[in-house]
Amino acid sequence: MTRSELVERIAAKMPNLKLKDIDHIVDVVFDKLTMALAAGDRVEIRGFGAFSVRTRNPRIAINPKNKKQVEVPSKHIVHFKTGKELHMRLNA
Repeated sequence: MTRSELVERIAAKMPNLKLKDIDHIVDVVFDKLTMALAAGDRVEIRGFGAFSVRTRNPRIAINPKNKKQVEVPSKHIVHFKTGKELHMRLNA
């Protein structure tokens, strides 16, 4: 599902809201989620799952083009763990 599809589905379920307002609400939710993760916080949506930031250690990788070793620095990645309700729906 894309962002625009999400907006359209919300609009179909809530016809009293304007499409522009729904679009703004989705923007605010994603912006707040992104800001919290950037600050290193954990974001939990009950029944859906939890987002957290993890650190990948630096490592040595091999460039497949020229077979030379390349140093990959440490970096932060987003980790998602499904909630119990979502897990049950997926594995029903």
